[in-house]
Amino acid sequence: MSHPDIDQLEVLLLFGNDSLRQGIKIHHDARPGLITAARKLHQAGLITAEDGGYLTDLGFEAAEHLSHIQGIIAAPN
Repeated sequence: MSHPDIDQLEVLLLFGNDSLRQGIKIHHDARPGLITAARKLHQAGLITAEDGGYLTDLGFEAAEHLSHIQGIIAAPN
């Protein structure tokens, strides 16, 4: 997995669990990788704005899967 892919995952994880009603804003002075990641997620139809906004239905589904994966990875053995 490349750094740009990881940046996109990081942006998706910035959305809260109640992601359909909670938006985010990636500021112009954020890490360049996050700015690019947000643009790519917007182009892919996962978020509503190039600088964050809200998750689309597809984005919510992706974030939900990512949250499940994060929970599995973080679970104690």
